[in-house]
Order: sequence, then C-alpha cells, then structure tokens
Amino acid sequence: MATGAPMGTITPPSTGRSITTMSTDPILTLTQWLSPGFPVGAFAYSHGLETAIAAEGIRNIKQLDEWLRDLIVFGSGRADTILLAAAYRADPAELAEIDETARAFAASAERLLETTQQGAAFAQTVNAVWGTELDELTYPVAVGAAARARTIPLDLTARLYLQAFTANLISAAVRLVPLGQTEGQALLAELAPLIEDTAAEAIDTPLHGLSSTCFAADIAAMHHETLYSKVFRT
Repeated sequence: MATGAPMGTITPPSTGRSITTMSTDPILTLTQWLSPGFPVGAFAYSHGLETAIAAEGIRNIKQLDEWLRDLIVFGSGRADTILLAAAYRADPAELAEIDETARAFAASAERLLETTQQGAAFAQTVNAVWGTELDELTYPVAVGAAARARTIPLDLTARLYLQAFTANLISAAVRLVPLGQTEGQALLAELAPLIEDTAAEAIDTPLHGLSSTCFAADIAAMHHETLYSKVFRT
C-alpha cells in the first residue's frame, strides 16, 4: 500500500497524459455518460409517467410494457434518437438549428425543462472531463454532438441512449406503481430487440421525418405541471 494515501484510495501513476488525449473505449465511455450515476439528474424526471400512474392508467407491468413500447416506437424515444443522429452528423454551425428544432418539438413546458436541464448538465460534465466544447444543448443533441467529438460510433450511441431512456422510465415505475426490481429488469431485457430495431430505423431517418403520435404521454406531461402531489419534476 502506498504511504500517504487514505485507506481505499488508489493513486494512479503520473503518465503526463490528460484524459482528453487518452484513447477511450467507446462502450465504456457511453456506459459512463448514460449511467444513472452521471450527473444529469435523470432520476428526477418521469417524462409524464408519474401522472399516468397517479391516474391509474398504469397499474401493472403489462400496462407499463404497452406504454413504453409506444414511446419507443412512436413517441419521444424514437424522436430523440432522430435528433441525436442529426446532431451527430451535423457540422458545429448546424447544431444550433437542430437544437432549436428539438426545443420546438417539446410538447409541454415540463418536457422542455427535462431535455434542456439534462442537456446542459451533460454538456457541462463532458466538457470538464473530456475536453469538448459543447454549448448548452437539449439532451439528445448534446449526446449526439459529444459522441461525434469523441468519434464514438453512431449506431452504438443510439442504441445505448434509447436503452438508457427506457431504463430510466422503468426505474421510475418500479418506485411509483410499485413493481419489483426483477420485474423491471425483465421488462428492459424484453424490450431490447425493439430498442435495437427502433434505434437502427431512427438513425436512418432524416430530421424532416421527425414525428410523434404518443398524445397520451404528451397530455400526461402537461397535466403533471398541476399534479397535486409529486415525486418527480416531470
């Protein structure tokens, strides 16, 4: 054990290399960026799910499964992945316009709050640690721009982003319905093929193909603004 170091602390050897010049495995980078521990505050947002559960629209794992499948294929899951892909392919000068589109596409004040606050927190942390120069962007736009800056493959970024989106909502439902942790993890595993297929389709969809038809989720997000008792911010 090295002397002078607190118990449990590992002091890495000095290499003279900064993290911005180190070769980083893309899977490890993405799992760090999109993990619950990354400081974007994802745990504080339910994406309108809290309202749907309070109204007893989601009372069991089957109803949650149906809700999430619609969000992934027809709603904000797919839409955010399209925005991510557009940001990934964009030149820096084009990012502002894509970000404006993402903000305009938010169906409610809380949905806008969710994507802008998470995006700003994500950009701030990635800039500090990985040496990027991201502006305060909406969340999917920030992730897409960061992945391009770090030369992380787009298809991998899209799949893991959409999985993290789904996992966060399952985590919220586990606490609110409530559901068992094993039930939640089983559902995430069952949704994996759909996540893969949707991500693959979304990254091939141009920005003008952006759409969403999950009106119940949008209305739930709007009603959350006046929900009497809240655990989540959205």
